[in-house]
Amino acid sequence: MFKFITTGLDRAKIANLAIPVCEDADIHTEPAIRELIKKAKALPEFSAEKGQQVVLYNLTEGKIRRCYFDGVGSLKKLTAESLRTFAGRAVKESISAKQKEIDLVAPLDPVMEIAAKETVTAMIEGALLANESDLRYKEKPKPTLLKKMALRLPAQTAKSCRPLIARAEAVCDGVLKAREWVNTPSNDKVPETLGAAFRNMAQAAGLKVNVLHEAQLKRQKFGALLAVSAGSSHPPCLVEMIHAPTKAKKTIILVGKGVTFDTGGINLKPSAGLHTMKCDMAGAAAVAGTMAAVAKINPKYRIIGITPIVENMPSGSATRPGDIVTSYTGKTVEVGNTDAEGRLILIDAMAYAIKKYKPDVMIDLATLTGACVVALGEKIAGVFSRDDELARAIVTSGENTAEICWRLPMPEEYRDLLKSDMADINNNSSSRYGGAITAAIFLSEFVNDHRWAHIDIAGPAFVKKGPDYCGPGATGFGVRLLCDLVESL
Repeated sequence: MFKFITTGLDRAKIANLAIPVCEDADIHTEPAIRELIKKAKALPEFSAEKGQQVVLYNLTEGKIRRCYFDGVGSLKKLTAESLRTFAGRAVKESISAKQKEIDLVAPLDPVMEIAAKETVTAMIEGALLANESDLRYKEKPKPTLLKKMALRLPAQTAKSCRPLIARAEAVCDGVLKAREWVNTPSNDKVPETLGAAFRNMAQAAGLKVNVLHEAQLKRQKFGALLAVSAGSSHPPCLVEMIHAPTKAKKTIILVGKGVTFDTGGINLKPSAGLHTMKCDMAGAAAVAGTMAAVAKINPKYRIIGITPIVENMPSGSATRPGDIVTSYTGKTVEVGNTDAEGRLILIDAMAYAIKKYKPDVMIDLATLTGACVVALGEKIAGVFSRDDELARAIVTSGENTAEICWRLPMPEEYRDLLKSDMADINNNSSSRYGGAITAAIFLSEFVNDHRWAHIDIAGPAFVKKGPDYCGPGATGFGVRLLCDLVESL
């Protein structure tokens, strides 16, 4: 799908060329590219400010049929994410212009202070992630995606960066899978259906897979998870996807919240925004997408993805506020709010993972709290951990992938907000404030002293307007982050 091209422009015939242009510096080393940029900048409407675009036709004596120039702004603000965004914007513009292929020009001048591998990875990712269109539910779908994409760069750089293509394709495929699962309407991804989709993906990828269905969950006493699913006619399941290389010296567990639709249960949510609750399984989708990529990247550690999958519905059999349930660990939980359901399925899944696999590291991803969105907005995930090194590693991977994370505190005194008069703990805080923090503290009560971190992706998992390499809806947030993280721990 993606390839490198190393021939110079003077020997090429190009149907559709895309060039990132800096407004105050030359970021390209090839003289022919600089000459094309001069032609574009000679136009009064194009100074290469961020977001400016212009298209010229029949350049270099007609050898370049179409050339798209995209302003990336000033040099001091130029980052790998700028180039990822450029590539995505160029692909989307080309699709709109009914093009069939694109050649992207990689800026590699040392003046940028961005490593060549970082530049190349970002541009491949931006192009691949933008070249998508979900037309499954259109009566007459008209697919218009690009059939060929290439990156133009010097031969020596191409040689050193060639392995990056396969890795980027694997990671982006995982992202696109996650987006597709999240964007699927809830009537087409009830727990048994989504569980089967994860199982089929894992088997096709060569991963070991195990599925616990309702009867097994009951036998093994997943009391908190079953309490969430009690109101739905669709039974829950838990999917384990296992990457187990020989002589692996470390086990990493990834747990993803999988609520295929969240009505709030008896504590019914208001109607505004309720239709977006199909995204409440974005954590599970990110974990499954990561495992799809892991199968191809083949990191040296044993990596296990665990996705508890339920539907949270109100009915005559639904769990009620005030009910007390016994979790997998044996600890009792008073259900203060049935809309605080994600934490209930996570505690059973994490406790199960700890008992069965004894992980060195465990990380959960969940669209857990609206409070985290209030705190950090729609573009930043919250990170909670009492392990400073692990928290720093997650934040660093977020910086590496532009899936930005911000560490939030877990003060011990906030534990008092989860006290219950009758049970060991309440799933709902007695305060309306600090909801993302108390949710993380609740989770921490079920992982003991294990090395663990929680990532609340409620903001960036599903957006009205995404970056230029993502359409509205599901973003696949977390896949690129986790793929970077599991190779660096």
